[in-house]
Amino acid sequence: MNILLSNDDGIMSPGIITLKKYLEEKHKVYVSAPDIERSATGHGITVRNPLWAKKVKFGDTFFGHAVNGTPADCVKIGLEAIYKDIKFDIVISGINRGANLGTDILYSGTVSAALEGAVNGYPSIAVSCVDFSEPNFEDAAKVVLDILEKMEIKFWPEFTTLNVNVPKIPYDEIKGIKVTRQSKRRYEDYFEERKDPFGNSYYWMLGNIIEDDKDPNSDYHVIQEGYVSVTPLSVFLTKYDFINDLKSILEV
Repeated sequence: MNILLSNDDGIMSPGIITLKKYLEEKHKVYVSAPDIERSATGHGITVRNPLWAKKVKFGDTFFGHAVNGTPADCVKIGLEAIYKDIKFDIVISGINRGANLGTDILYSGTVSAALEGAVNGYPSIAVSCVDFSEPNFEDAAKVVLDILEKMEIKFWPEFTTLNVNVPKIPYDEIKGIKVTRQSKRRYEDYFEERKDPFGNSYYWMLGNIIEDDKDPNSDYHVIQEGYVSVTPLSVFLTKYDFINDLKSILEV
């Protein structure tokens, strides 16, 4: 397959380097990724400034294009400009350092890069290691290969991304893959006020994770049980189970 590979940790991050190495065992991989880390940028795109795409080499070997934009920018420009003559089969984003569970997906540049692929009509995957301090990138890369072996692209639903999270255990100890739903995992944020040398206030956002979702099929539950979590996501956010109630209130 022809794969467009991106991320949000930056083109020099070990996650994308590892994933490209593993994917290239069986596939043709093209990289369009941020020039620097652009985590938690969500699905923003650049519309008022130009984008540069610079070729990146490791030694004498061409690796890909570094783009001075968001993860969504990287996928958009990769599909529509840099590699416009390539017929891609799938877009993959990652491997991210840290989990993308629950409400993380609203802020995640990793997930947004994959969703941008889905917006453009391509099957896509976002993959993350839940361990931020010592991410197991090689294990996560093996999981991606497993998923690609099992999935048939032609049966992939339109406008759909798979959000993959890999637990903090060795590949051989992973119990399997569980198809999950996005959990209600979220954050209780607070801001710590500090002073700069001139006495001006600035604020540092901190927070605590809230994990009170009782559904055993939610993403973080299966991670805790030693499974890979795979959650199908759509680019469309309509809350269908509220439509009829809302009609009865507003369409009268």
